[in-house]
Amino acid sequence: MYAIVKTGGKQYKVAPGDKLNIEKLDAEVGAKVELEAICIVDGEKVEADPAKAAATKVTAIVLEQFKGEKQLVFKFKKRKNYKKLRGHRQQLTRVEIESVGSAKAEKKAAKKAAPKKAEKAEEPASVDAE
Repeated sequence: MYAIVKTGGKQYKVAPGDKLNIEKLDAEVGAKVELEAICIVDGEKVEADPAKAAATKVTAIVLEQFKGEKQLVFKFKKRKNYKKLRGHRQQLTRVEIESVGSAKAEKKAAKKAAPKKAEKAEEPASVDAE
């Protein structure tokens, strides 16, 4: 099951367990937030009506608040001796989708390393030179 959510003027396809970077939300790290769903898709049917899809709750957990990579903005007009160079770093929020409706994210179990068996090194087969 997945959903299309709308936040920060953009739309994202999300499923339980997904991590994504969205425009800054006013929420503390570790807080749960609800995102506005505009389309819900489970294996059999699609609910594309935004009014009905909004009834389905999409919950996410805020993982961190951070700044994105620097974007350079360069303005230039030829033959006018006009040049401007500016930089911009967007404020972003990283969230993990906890659940879409009744579907919840499965927590991955930590893989345990199996003990390695000590194998005897086989002796190379000798080739008889005749």
